[in-house]
Amino acid sequence: MPEIGEVARVVHYIRERLVGKTIAKVTAQNDDNVYGKVGCSAEAFEKALIGKRILNAMQQGKYFWMVMSSPPHPLMHFGMAGELKFRNEDSLYYKPKKANVPEEWPPKYWKFVLETEQNPSYQVAFVDFRRFGRIRLIDCAADNIRNVSPLLENGPDPVVDHNTLTEEWLKEKLQSKKMPVKALLLDQANISGIGNWVGDEILYNAKVHPEQYSNTLTADQITQLHQSIHHVCKLSVDTLADPEKFPKDWLFKHRWSKGKKDSPMTLPNGKRFVFLKVGGRTSCVVPSVQKKTGPVAGDVKEATVEDDEAGEGTVKPKKRKTSAGAAENTGMEEDGSPAKPTGGKKRRAKQEVEDPLVVDSIGSNGGSDKKSAAKRRESAAEAPQAEEVDSKRQKKATKGVKAVRDTENDGRRRSKRVSGKSL
Repeated sequence: MPEIGEVARVVHYIRERLVGKTIAKVTAQNDDNVYGKVGCSAEAFEKALIGKRILNAMQQGKYFWMVMSSPPHPLMHFGMAGELKFRNEDSLYYKPKKANVPEEWPPKYWKFVLETEQNPSYQVAFVDFRRFGRIRLIDCAADNIRNVSPLLENGPDPVVDHNTLTEEWLKEKLQSKKMPVKALLLDQANISGIGNWVGDEILYNAKVHPEQYSNTLTADQITQLHQSIHHVCKLSVDTLADPEKFPKDWLFKHRWSKGKKDSPMTLPNGKRFVFLKVGGRTSCVVPSVQKKTGPVAGDVKEATVEDDEAGEGTVKPKKRKTSAGAAENTGMEEDGSPAKPTGGKKRRAKQEVEDPLVVDSIGSNGGSDKKSAAKRRESAAEAPQAEEVDSKRQKKATKGVKAVRDTENDGRRRSKRVSGKSL
């Protein structure tokens, strides 16, 4: 996902190529997600931009907009995989043009294409094959755009709003919430522009574990985290997110080899990094540097990854290792309560048979387990009745056998008596 640095790169290109020019032509394709979900349409977008002059380009976190000669102004968000392409230019460092391959124009999955009238004329296309991007029209004065939705609901930008995001402001924000610190950083309502890789870089620089609760950080940790937020975000923006200009010891330079066979899992300084799943997102962590110094959330799992929507990887959690002090194969949790059954249906059924005491524990796991426990209770209640019926049947059968035997014995006795008389 394009983050604060990648969006800064796009804003830079707009300012350098488009500002001061008039839009001569606009063609937009209607998309119920990209336009429709934010109350816009392709037709409205075309009408709003045609013949307008571009005065400036601005940014707040992952949002950017063009300031037009008159309202409304187009406000855009790339979502997971959106991009702004300039024809015949490599405006995206992570998707360089292929040599000797003719450029397809308009590019595949385009949502709008605009062309300026002055020489040199530029053609620009908004592309989004995942359709998570959003294109809005903000009908207000340019100076007031940040005071209306959706920018109003977003937190300060670490670079644009440097003076707002003070150490005291950050301390109050951290201590007012009890959540994994990385989850807090990724929430755009708190701070704008920090995504997955930037968040990992900040926490590594600050030596803070991503899972630690935000309200447990010490004063020194908060001070370092504040400095790291500004350092990483500013450098990302100043370099226009060009990885060739990033420090060699940044995680960004090494993390993308994850999931590849025989890929190195160490930094140039020899420190080993791993991948964890925190709050549903894959996190790159250096355990020897980012130590847990306070209570942490309980959802961290080791993970392997493949390419996903955000370029971060599809998380495949491994089985969690038994924590220190936990009783293994005892059927009990650390707190002494019955262990919850694990594994598939066969293993669970086997566990129920071997240990009837887990029925109550199983019943708390979900609907299917409750039904299983209920059936077991019904079977237990019906057992005495079944035994009674079986007992009656057995007695009846016994009486029948006895009657047959008595009949046979009487026949034998009569036969002997008859034989005796004839003699």
